[in-house]
Amino acid sequence: MMKKNIVLMTICLLAVWLGSEAVAQTKPRIGIAGIQIENSVFMPNRQALVGRPLNLPPYLHQDSVMGRAATWFPALMGGGNGRGPVTRESFETFCDATIAKIKENMPYDAFWFYNHGACSVDGVDDPEGEFMERVRAVIGNDALVTTTMDLHGNVSWRVALYSDLITTFRMAPHDDSQISHRRGVVNLLERLASGKGRPAHKAWVTVPVLLSGEWTSTRVEPAKSLYAMVPEVEAMPGVIDAGIWIGYVWGDERRNQGAVMVYGDDKEQVGKGAKVLAQKFWDVRRQFDLEAPGHSLEKCIDLAIAGKKKPFFISDMGDNPGGGGSGEVTWTLARVLKRPEFQSPTGKSLLYCSIPGDEMVNAARKAGVGGHAEGFVGAETDNAYEPPIKLSGTVVYVSPKTGAQEQTTSGRRSVDVAIIKTGSIYVVVGTSSPTPPLADTGINPAEMDIVMVKQGYLVPQWYNMQADWVMALTRGSVDQDFKSLPYKRILRPMFPLDPDMPDPELNVIFVPSAKYLYGR
Repeated sequence: MMKKNIVLMTICLLAVWLGSEAVAQTKPRIGIAGIQIENSVFMPNRQALVGRPLNLPPYLHQDSVMGRAATWFPALMGGGNGRGPVTRESFETFCDATIAKIKENMPYDAFWFYNHGACSVDGVDDPEGEFMERVRAVIGNDALVTTTMDLHGNVSWRVALYSDLITTFRMAPHDDSQISHRRGVVNLLERLASGKGRPAHKAWVTVPVLLSGEWTSTRVEPAKSLYAMVPEVEAMPGVIDAGIWIGYVWGDERRNQGAVMVYGDDKEQVGKGAKVLAQKFWDVRRQFDLEAPGHSLEKCIDLAIAGKKKPFFISDMGDNPGGGGSGEVTWTLARVLKRPEFQSPTGKSLLYCSIPGDEMVNAARKAGVGGHAEGFVGAETDNAYEPPIKLSGTVVYVSPKTGAQEQTTSGRRSVDVAIIKTGSIYVVVGTSSPTPPLADTGINPAEMDIVMVKQGYLVPQWYNMQADWVMALTRGSVDQDFKSLPYKRILRPMFPLDPDMPDPELNVIFVPSAKYLYGR
């Protein structure tokens, strides 16, 4: 705590000093760009990586202390419009456009890579590392670089190399996402303000564990205690920051594995902290488990029907769009619709969130609320598990023609939504979101008997609502049956794919500064 107070005091003093017009030109010039996308390679469809204007977070607004501490030059943020791996052509287009934008505001004193770490591109082993390498080739290695990431991203050698400072989330679900990004910027400003520049040492340890967020939620053990150790390492003398990356399980590259990074000015302490975190990560590997009980879909439905608590939540894990799934797999919905317990309008109510289906939404709009509509939903491109479903039922709600708005990783987009009731099932159609816009629809999920969402661990919105909860082992491109995934390129052995593998060395590797990679 004392360390962070000193950092914030330094930034405040810097901001006050830089407030006068006479010295405004001395403010450090800081560029920003990033790639924020998470996409499974086990998906048949492909998508474009789209560069969009990067909006500064609230803590960097012009009237904020941190905003006044530097002159900020946001370039582009790479995001997606669909699901599946990114095409090589769109990746190249994004890189070219972003670098062109970066060149407009050179030179830079520092740069911030606002990355996720789980981008998959056809023919590119390490998209974020490749992007960072290209940017640093343009801005030069004198600029001080900070990288902030999702803990379900991958820290490759190149990402570690091209980052002078690096940090990641410490919570899953990511309630601390803004706090973590802000921490990376605070550390950057402190190193600039103090004149200390790049830290002397960066320790990188790869941990051969490949698990999903559903198995490593920090709300429960062992991840809860594992991540509680991170601030303890950060507090060690000579250490600036520390992080544990779970990695992205639905990627298939040599970088896909767990990792630990610690950086600071005391080599012994930095190395010691990295080793402690990596060893603990490995030691608890067999203790990781699903946050809620995990069962087959049929058993989950049986439990929900027999349950006395409401709303009873079921996670449709195999097609979680927040984890890189397409969100349009109909495998689960097809089986739910066949259950006899939901055939009658008087059966237990079940809200299903959600399934894309423009045809169904258009049919609902023509029929109007209270009318009967039918149309195909889901599996428009991702039909490897089940074909599109012809849904038929009563229109409970349909959005105005202008559409509601939903938040995505690449901004906000319009979405036309309909809610169709068939038997006692309410199906949200028109979006793949597990948290669709339900305000003003007349549907209150808290009053439903059962709510099924295309999600793994529940986000706070649902977690705080659920009276009971199970996780269904369903099919999709983010399948939780890791041993069934057709990996071809990840490093082996890897836990839990190779459960009896020998203990790894967990070597602490000190990563050189990119400034000195080529001797200057």
